[in-house]
Amino acid sequence: MSETSRNTRPVALANWLLVVATMVVLMVAVGGITRLTESGLSITQWKPITGAIPPLTESAWQAEFDLYKATGEYKHVTGPAGMDLAAFKFIFFWEWFHRLLGRLIGLAFALPLAWFWIRGAIPQGYKWRLVALLALGGLQGVFGWFMVRSGLAGTMTDVSHFWLSIHLLTALFTLGGLVWTALDLRQLARGNSRPARWVFTASWAGGILFIQLLLGAWVAGLNAGLASDTWPLMQGRLVPEYDSSRGFLYAITHDPFLIHFLHRWWAWVAVVALVVMARRVKPLARPASIAIHSAFGTQILLGIATVWTGVALWVAVAHQVVGALLVASFAWGAHALGRRS
Repeated sequence: MSETSRNTRPVALANWLLVVATMVVLMVAVGGITRLTESGLSITQWKPITGAIPPLTESAWQAEFDLYKATGEYKHVTGPAGMDLAAFKFIFFWEWFHRLLGRLIGLAFALPLAWFWIRGAIPQGYKWRLVALLALGGLQGVFGWFMVRSGLAGTMTDVSHFWLSIHLLTALFTLGGLVWTALDLRQLARGNSRPARWVFTASWAGGILFIQLLLGAWVAGLNAGLASDTWPLMQGRLVPEYDSSRGFLYAITHDPFLIHFLHRWWAWVAVVALVVMARRVKPLARPASIAIHSAFGTQILLGIATVWTGVALWVAVAHQVVGALLVASFAWGAHALGRRS
C-alpha cells in the first residue's frame, strides 16, 4: 500500500461533509425565516468581509436604517406601515444571521478541505469533487447577492422570485452533492472503490421533484402561499381564477394563484414518483426508503398546515426544512440505486 493510500481518511471526510450538509439545512431554515419576515432587503450592501460585523452604535444603526429607507420596500410597504428603528433591527438581524451562517459554512468547508489536502488525506478522484462543492458554495453567495440586488432596483418592493429560486435550488443541489459524496466516501472506506452512478430512475424522479421545488421557491418569492387559506379548494373551487391577460406562459411563471395551485397539486405527482423510487430503493437500502417516505409524507402534511394556518411562520419554516431533508433523502436513495449499477 502506498504512503498516499495509507494517509487517506474517507470516513473522516464523509463525517465532515455530513456536518457541512447539516449546516446547509440550518441555512435553509434561516433563509426561510429571513424570507417570511421580509428581512431580505434590510442590508442593502454586499460586504463579504466587513459585513460580518453588525452595527455597534446607534449612529451606525441609523445609517443602515437610512440606507434601507431608500428602498422601494420601505417606501411602499414597511415605511407606510410605520416601521421604526427597533423593528428594523429585528429584520436586520435575520438577514445578517443568514449571511453570517453562509460565511461560517464557507469556513467550515474551506479550512478542513485545505487541512485534508495538505495531509494527503483526500482519496484519488475526490479532490475535484470537493473543489466543485466549494465553488458551488461560493456561487451560492453570489446568487444570494444578485437576489437581494434584484429587490433594490427602482420601485421593486421584493426580490425577484426567479433569483430566489436560483438561490434556493443551488443550496439544495449543493446539499445533495454533499450527501452523495459522503456516501461515496463511506463506500470507499468499506472497500468499494467504485463511486455510485446516476441512474435513469433518479433522473425522472429527480426531474419531477425539481419542478416541485421550483414551484415552491416561486410560491415563496411571490408570497403565493397567501393566495388561499383553504385546502383542497381555492376560492371555493378546485381551479382558482387567475390573470391570463398576458398569456398562459406569463401566468404560469408570475401569477401567485396559478403557481400556488400548481405547487399544491404537482406535489401528488412528486409523491407517486418518490413512492416508485423508494420501492426500488427498499431492497438495497431500507433506511433510505423509509427516509424518503417519511420526508414526503411529513412534507405534504406541513404543506397543508401551512395553507390552513395562513402561512404561520414556524409551520412554513418547517415545511421548507423538511423539503431540504427530502432532497437529502432523495440523494441517499439515488445513491443506493447507483451502487447497484
